[in-house]
Amino acid sequence: MTAGGPALALRGISKSFGAVAALTDVDLDVAPGQVVAVVGDNGAGKSTLVKVLAGVHPPDSGTITFGGEPVSITDPAAAHALGIATVFQDLALCENLDVVENLFLGRELRRRRLDEVTMETRAWELLRQLSAKIPTVRVPVASLSGGQRQTVAIARSLLGDPKIIILDEPTAALGVAQTAEVLNLIERLRERGLGVIMISHNMEDVRAVADSVAVLRLGRNNGVFDVASVTSEEIIAAITGATDNAVTRRAAAQAGGMP
Repeated sequence: MTAGGPALALRGISKSFGAVAALTDVDLDVAPGQVVAVVGDNGAGKSTLVKVLAGVHPPDSGTITFGGEPVSITDPAAAHALGIATVFQDLALCENLDVVENLFLGRELRRRRLDEVTMETRAWELLRQLSAKIPTVRVPVASLSGGQRQTVAIARSLLGDPKIIILDEPTAALGVAQTAEVLNLIERLRERGLGVIMISHNMEDVRAVADSVAVLRLGRNNGVFDVASVTSEEIIAAITGATDNAVTRRAAAQAGGMP
């Protein structure tokens, strides 16, 4: 990876489903230790972009560069092998299993039989790295709050030692205290030097933790903004296309024609 360069770079990514163009020539950069929020209205292409990076949908065209090298993400295993971890909105947790069992589901440690001691020790290490507020790792996930469940899902993604973590609507349907807990987790990920892509509808959450905001509109890029120097109103205008209407186009044309 070149010094100071992005950990992940997308150029001209397009994806269609039949006659529907979900993504058209989308660019995105994510640097180590940077939180990039991807925002947009329903149908803007956010979910498709996540699935392209997670290896669920291979792109029709465009290039993906990871660590300075061109890569092909053909399936979820390829994304995982590269170091791209995705926490989807549904979290994919088994509510009847405890925290340790969820963290190592499908990746259990064995020494003839399950190595419960090592797995529990590793579980506590991951949760401490995230400053997680979970009193015990031996309770069923069903008994945890929404914020604690999000913590378990994020901790599970760290087992593969990823470089990029994608969080799909991580604070959706959470209360104030639980949202603050998840935003603190995102801060911990940044402090660890990970690149974070956060899909979100909530401008307050975006402004709280993101370094930059990439706006998608109708499957295309519609601006990348530095959070420190942009207002929420400007971001919302880019999301809704409020600046792209007949009145503003006519005004721009008139200004362009003035001597």
